[in-house]
Amino acid sequence: MHDLTDKVTLVTGAASGIGREIARAYARAGARVVVADINEDAALATAQAMIAEGGQAMGIAMDVSDEAQVDAGFASIASAWGPVDVLVSNAGVQVISPLVDFAFADWKRMLAIHLDGAFLTTRAAMRQMIPTGRGGSIILMGSAHSHVASKFKAPYVTAKHGLLGLARTVAKEGAEHAIRANVICPGFVRTPLVEKQIPEQAKELGITEEEVIRNVMLKDTVDGEFTTVKDIADVALFLAAFGSNALTGQSITVSHGWYMS
Repeated sequence: MHDLTDKVTLVTGAASGIGREIARAYARAGARVVVADINEDAALATAQAMIAEGGQAMGIAMDVSDEAQVDAGFASIASAWGPVDVLVSNAGVQVISPLVDFAFADWKRMLAIHLDGAFLTTRAAMRQMIPTGRGGSIILMGSAHSHVASKFKAPYVTAKHGLLGLARTVAKEGAEHAIRANVICPGFVRTPLVEKQIPEQAKELGITEEEVIRNVMLKDTVDGEFTTVKDIADVALFLAAFGSNALTGQSITVSHGWYMS
């Protein structure tokens, strides 16, 4: 069920955090993994580390909000390894601010990375998957915030909600081509992105960083635990290898029960 032998897999934002762990899990499952990241040096270093561990990997620079760069990246992958079989649209950023103080430039940048990036990479992946006739898996990285809202995260919550609609549409359009689309919705995972939020939230809420962790981030979990990058990678591996349209158009929340659907 977890065999991805020689499948061409592309993970965006894969030089750190959740993306890197997914890329490593795919490599261990036999996939040929493209580590895509806006930081080219970090992408190349991550790919080299995976090769040293016995995996097949390449690193490329990709600004997912840049149409030309996305299309060029997919073309280079096809030239080297063939069409993409699995896409994980994972690249993301976070800016914390009350809505009334939110800079329009930050709003646009966040929606461009999360929503435009998901659209552009999904479109490019489908353009490669459809002619092969062998289908594929498109995985969008949502959040528990795809279903709930939190203060000071207006564009993030907006974008993550939007990914549900994109995945459901792709599931319907892709079904005749055996292309599945699903959204993984993590709770709080202690990545650099979340580490950065802790002092920001503490400042905005006027509480300590320990209180942010205990009373904001983990308050509604069943066990007071952070979700781990391995938890998310395990789900991404399951979705990538799943064999039919029985599981498509879905969101899977991995949050220690923070959000239950």
